[in-house]
Amino acid sequence: MKRIALVTGGMGGLGEAICMKLAALGYKVITTYSPGNSKASQWLADMERQGYNFQAYPCDVADYDAAQACVTQITKELGPIDVLVNNAGITRDTTFKKMDKTDWDAVIRTNLDSVFNMTKPVCDAMTERGWGRIINISSVNGQKGAFGQTNYSAAKAGMHGFTKALALEVARKGVTVNTISPGYIGTKMVMAIPAEVLDSKIIPQIPMGRLGKPEEVAGLVAYLASDEAAFVTGANIAINGGQHMQ
Repeated sequence: MKRIALVTGGMGGLGEAICMKLAALGYKVITTYSPGNSKASQWLADMERQGYNFQAYPCDVADYDAAQACVTQITKELGPIDVLVNNAGITRDTTFKKMDKTDWDAVIRTNLDSVFNMTKPVCDAMTERGWGRIINISSVNGQKGAFGQTNYSAAKAGMHGFTKALALEVARKGVTVNTISPGYIGTKMVMAIPAEVLDSKIIPQIPMGRLGKPEEVAGLVAYLASDEAAFVTGANIAINGGQHMQ
């Protein structure tokens, strides 16, 4: 029986690469998308033409009740979730002086509260079955901070605090909880940064001299989701080309 993997925010960027990698390895892959996303059907059709049969469910991951209902529906229709990848995230970048409560709340709710909202309804079932993988996609900026990202950096740092505490609670139950902290990856969002900014300010900070590839992050997710990674838990694994080392 195929293991079921749920990837939040899987339509585009890192999420799409993660979905494709897990599907290629034989997982039954499900993704969530924002209820207001009018391009979800087109994305599913595009993926199907490439040979991927994904399932997708609308879900506001920032809303606790919506997350509960989504997981309940998935479990009823497809089966229990074996791998949860908390990937959904947004940015509302501005200096702290200019940041308002709306900017703060939007990022904390979508990037951090969502981790609780989505993990809560799947974790107990994982421990009862004696197997599960929870993988939280954080950011290098949660490790080192970033100008104009007090909200984003706080949320991403909070994700790993969540990882460490939950990892301790479920370590004897066959469930691992880990964080991945990517640096600058060549997604559409990053590639939308003006080339002169990428070339003069961002890439020079990366010792490898290039952006990361979404497939490289997806490969790390695949490892953490595997049986071979059963002894890895509570870790924050950097994948940033040497930009920040701890």
